[in-house]
Order: sequence, then C-alpha cells, then structure tokens
Amino acid sequence: MDQLIKDLSKENEEFQIIIKDLINNETVQQMRNYRQHYETSCFDHCYAAAYYCFLICKKYNLDYKSATRAAMLHDLFLYDWRKRQDGRKGLHAFTHGRTACENACKLFDLNDKEKDIIIKHMWPITLAFPKSIEGFILTFVDKYCALSESIDIMKTRLLMKKTSRYAYLLLSLLVIRIEF
Repeated sequence: MDQLIKDLSKENEEFQIIIKDLINNETVQQMRNYRQHYETSCFDHCYAAAYYCFLICKKYNLDYKSATRAAMLHDLFLYDWRKRQDGRKGLHAFTHGRTACENACKLFDLNDKEKDIIIKHMWPITLAFPKSIEGFILTFVDKYCALSESIDIMKTRLLMKKTSRYAYLLLSLLVIRIEF
C-alpha cells in the first residue's frame, strides 16, 4: 500500500475511530496473510479502499461510516483466490463479495447498506447492481486501488527488466572488449 495513504489515514482520527474495532479484530488481521494484487495484502488493499471511501463519502455528505466499514471488509474472504480449492463454488470474482459479507456478518453487526456494499462491490462483473451511491463509490474505488496496486508493481518490474538489459549489454561489451 502506498506509504502516503498509510501516513494520511493514521493522521485522520475520525477514520481510525470508524474502523478501530474492525482492524483490531483477529480475523480481519488474518487478511494480512493473503495477497490481493501482486504484493499488496488483502488487508492493505481494503484499508486503502476504506480510506478513499471515507474521504469521498464524507466530502459529499454521504453515509461515510457505512461506506468506510464496508470497504474495510469487502474482501474478507480469507483464502488464496489464485489456488483452486475444494468446496468453493464458482469463480472468485463472482462469489467473493457474498463470502466476504458472510464472514463479516459472523464477526460484526452490519447494517443493510454495509451488507449490500460488500456483496455488490464487483459490479459490473457481477450483474448485481449496488443499491446506494456509497456502493458505487466502493465499486469504483476498489477498481482504482486494484489498478494502482497492479501498475505500481508492473512499473517496478519493467524498470528492473530495463536495468537488467542495460547491465547485460554493458557486461557483453566488456567481455567483447576483453577478448579483442
């Protein structure tokens, strides 16, 4: 997760109060053990999404508390979605919203809006249409965070490849020069 987001969100006391019970929960902490996008953990992905939802929804006088809490729990599925697992029915993209909501409901007392936001955050991949503007905000914030996390690692890998190519080229030139 971007260090700037971590730093800014920690300075925002209201944001921290809204998600305190969630992030201190042992099961939610387990999200740190699962990768979401490349090197980003599920926990960090959800934390960033929660912070963006908090900022956007608060700015527009929406239900920022429900949006923030739902965003923090929207990927509470607790499995490695890259590996095929017995008992899991359907493709991850289509089912994990419902799984996350079921897991969250076992731990926390969620309101109807929070449940709907979590279940439907994968729209338009799933056809289930969010009932609230806060649901749409998480949908777009989730896609933004996923893209941002993916682009960051791709840029790093591309830079490493370019650096490796230049190092290989330089080494080759040195070897050729030594031979002559």
